[in-house]
Amino acid sequence: MSSIQATRLRKGNLIKVGDDLIRIMELHHLTPGNKRGFVQCRARNIRTGSLVDHKFRAEEDIERAILDEHEMQYLYSDGDAFHFMNTASFDQLHIDREVLGDAVHYLIPDALISVEFYGEEPVGIDLPPTVDLLVKDTAPGIKGATASAQVKPAKTETGLVVSVPPFVNVGDRIRVSTETGEYQSRV
Repeated sequence: MSSIQATRLRKGNLIKVGDDLIRIMELHHLTPGNKRGFVQCRARNIRTGSLVDHKFRAEEDIERAILDEHEMQYLYSDGDAFHFMNTASFDQLHIDREVLGDAVHYLIPDALISVEFYGEEPVGIDLPPTVDLLVKDTAPGIKGATASAQVKPAKTETGLVVSVPPFVNVGDRIRVSTETGEYQSRV
């Protein structure tokens, strides 16, 4: 068992509260006036998908969920099920859209992804810092446009809409940050 002090929790951490596994989505460290500090966090229950709010005393020790990671290849999606194959054993499994959250916008077929497991249960994925996505739809490029303050929306192959500079066209590949969802560069 691994524990962490409440003040050291970070967005994305997976913790155990009772029998529930929850992933921290947002957190705020608060120290009101003459009272003791506490950590207020909004989290998603991994098993039920519901959002929950928790309040921890600043000095409280929280049990971290110990995760195993396996390299897996993303194969395809059908509806809300995303299918992966273990690159070592060739076992296949699917992970629901609710578990993956916004990460579904960065999944490209055949990409190698690190899948996090709690025991035998897949609980999330660890994305690379950036992904290269194909632009499927955007307004036509402007001749002679330079990277200025102007931006336009571009829809990528995964359905993610990104603000891009005017010189990006349909068919271009763009590099997108998986942390912020922002355009990085044309590839």
